Amino acid sequence: MKNLFFYIAFLYSSFLMAQIMPTGIITPPEKVVYTFQKEYPGKVPEWTIKYVGDDDDEIRYEAKFKANPNSEALAVYDNLGVLKAFESQIPLSKLPPKAQSYLKKNYSAKAIKEIAVVIDDKNKTTYEVGIQKDSKFYDVVFDKNGGFDVIVEKD
Repeated sequence: MKNLFFYIAFLYSSFLMAQIMPTGIITPPEKVVYTFQKEYPGKVPEWTIKYVGDDDDEIRYEAKFKANPNSEALAVYDNLGVLKAFESQIPLSKLPPKAQSYLKKNYSAKAIKEIAVVIDDKNKTTYEVGIQKDSKFYDVVFDKNGGFDVIVEKD
């Protein structure tokens, strides 16, 4: 009877672990690692995996690393090692003036939690500003000229 209980508990815990594993820290394919090392020599990334697309049918490998001592960066690759996006932390002063003005007018300085510049695989630049308001977290997105684009609620 004890053995049956332990067997069931072991089986149950392995199902739980299998559900948690896909979003954890991973080792990406060689093509992805090679491309990262070529683009960012000497940087040590922490790799995670995400599923994207309409049916979560596309894999993205995210390399989070220190761009310099004061800021972090995120490089996102597909499974062939093609860079899909690059995100880097920036100070408020690096935002376009139009975006700075919008933020000062609509949010308190304490609400701004993080600011990043994002460059996608089509070389489109956007700015994402993490805002915490009413215990919810939002990304306020601006175009390359600082024009307001959209607000996205984050989990």
